[in-house]
Amino acid sequence: MRVWAMAQTVCVLLDAATQSALAAIAGDRSRPLKHILRARIILLSAERLNVQEVARQAGVSRPAVWRWQQRFAEEGVEGLLHDKTRPPGTPPHSTRTVAQVLALTCSEPPDEVTHWTGRAVAARIGISLRSVQRIWQEHRLQPHRIRTFKRSHDPAFAEKVEDVVGLYMDPPAHAVVLSIDEKSHVWMAPGSQAKS
Repeated sequence: MRVWAMAQTVCVLLDAATQSALAAIAGDRSRPLKHILRARIILLSAERLNVQEVARQAGVSRPAVWRWQQRFAEEGVEGLLHDKTRPPGTPPHSTRTVAQVLALTCSEPPDEVTHWTGRAVAARIGISLRSVQRIWQEHRLQPHRIRTFKRSHDPAFAEKVEDVVGLYMDPPAHAVVLSIDEKSHVWMAPGSQAKS
């Protein structure tokens, strides 16, 4: 494998083994779509197409083509199969901190207030208001909407939410996740009996 870069023109030359490995990835429907797409970008680049044509055929932007050509040049096929690590900066909040925010939000607020505010939760937990807002948004919590928001008194609420939401956000491989909503109430005519 050889890669030359001149200005915004990249020339990718693949040996037989590398081309075969990329073709196998591009044709494997059980792989994540992002891996298939990245392999296609490199295979199209090896056909000596210009960046705009590679981008058009792959259905991506030109910066995406340049990014994956560069990654391939630096790390080879393996570089296409992993995402870059998170850049340095503020690390994401721990699961424990998120659980504390959820539990506090769903608990009775202090004094005479009707609900927890973002600023109050942030001050109590010791994180920023924006972090609280982000956690609420990720878990679809809206404590200020009293009419639709229900507080849970279950001490294990945060763990249960994490288990359920985790199934949707990161289901096990080859799993089918179904959601069945229970009825909040059943209306029956007087004198009739509920059927189980």
